[in-house]
Amino acid sequence: MTLSRETLINLILIVLLAAVPFVALGIGQPFYITLATRIAILALAAVGLNLVLGLGGLVSFGHAAFFGIGGYVAGILAAHASSGEALMFGLAGSDQMPVIWLVTLIVCGIVGLAIGAVSLRTSGVYFIMITLAFSQMIYYFAVSWPAYGGEDGLSILVRNRFPGVNSMKPISYFLICLGMLIAGLGLFSLIRASRFGAALQAARQNAVRVAAVGISPYPIRLAAFTLSGMITGVAGALYADLNRFASPSMISWHMSGELIVLIVLGGTGRLFGPVAGAMLYVVFEFALGGLTERWQFFLGLILLAVVLFARGGLLGLLAGKARHG
Repeated sequence: MTLSRETLINLILIVLLAAVPFVALGIGQPFYITLATRIAILALAAVGLNLVLGLGGLVSFGHAAFFGIGGYVAGILAAHASSGEALMFGLAGSDQMPVIWLVTLIVCGIVGLAIGAVSLRTSGVYFIMITLAFSQMIYYFAVSWPAYGGEDGLSILVRNRFPGVNSMKPISYFLICLGMLIAGLGLFSLIRASRFGAALQAARQNAVRVAAVGISPYPIRLAAFTLSGMITGVAGALYADLNRFASPSMISWHMSGELIVLIVLGGTGRLFGPVAGAMLYVVFEFALGGLTERWQFFLGLILLAVVLFARGGLLGLLAGKARHG
């Protein structure tokens, strides 16, 4: 069986990403491992947003809320595990990543369900603004929460642990993040190929016709929005562990915009669009960030070129219009 061009490009991208840390160790430049880890985490966050933006056509400008919630869950649980002080209802903290991810999924699922239940009753620019409003509400709540650092943020003294792995080693932590990214991509692929994914994409194209055949778009979009927030939340927990710091900046509207930019750069709705976009964004930031403080200007030019001349993003430009990835 011959591989499609996009599938081949996807394989090349994941192999390149996986190879970076080992090449970095070989040339004595461990800093590149951190860059590769950041790419994997941002790509996972964008995979979550791509579920509603790429498949559902819902432009959420508030996904930074889930990203930040994941970061604060990691920080708060780690802080209580370190101090031995109980959380609410007498629950103990934890420095185990699987436990943190599970709590993140539950919290982001509840928040996503609540935000989605209200936001999805609107559409278009109103949906964009209401998701932004919810995100900003959570942002200002974090800023005014002195128990966990307020506007100064919350430090994670020691990176949280993963069973059987020394997470303090940069390459080990990268492999954890890469594994989570691959799991997220696998879930996205399964959803896109399922009947649920087909209904979600049909609702994006024409919600009236979907309703006419007896399928209500609202619960489908709500389920997708909730799941999307959960995936992005796990990425936030990983990001906080990478930096050993959770801050309100993770919840700012700038982060939401950054995730949208990643998807647009890579290819909206494409399986590896978030990966390609994250790689391009981080490499561009690193390459030009040391030359000028205004590197975002040049990124804006590239984004403008993509929107005008390459609607399918980087993957669309390289692989063509068909989505076989």
